[in-house]
Amino acid sequence: MQNTQTIIMFVVFIGLLYFMMLRPQKKQQEKRQEMLGNLKKGDEVVTIGRLHGIVDSIDQETKTVTLDCDGVYLVFDLSAIGQVKPSKEANEEKVDSDKKVEE
Repeated sequence: MQNTQTIIMFVVFIGLLYFMMLRPQKKQQEKRQEMLGNLKKGDEVVTIGRLHGIVDSIDQETKTVTLDCDGVYLVFDLSAIGQVKPSKEANEEKVDSDKKVEE
C-alpha cells in the first residue's frame, strides 16, 4: 500500500514538473525561434548586451546579423538578438491599414 502511494506521488510530481517548467520553456524557445526567423532588414533590435540598433543585413549561412548603430556597423551572432521591435515602416503600414478598415 505504501509503495503504491509513493509511486503515484512520484508520477504526479513528474507530471507537475513537466507542465509547470518544461512545457512553458519549450513554448518560449519556439516563440524565440519564430522571432529570429521573422527578423528582416530595418527591424529595430536590442541585443542581449542591451545594445540598440537597426538590422542592416542577415546572413543565414553563418547565422550572423549586421546592425547599424548610428553609422557604426557591428556584426553579432543571431543568438545575441534579445528583442525585436517592429520597423517604422511596419508601424506606418499598420496605421494605414487600420485607417482603411475604419473607412
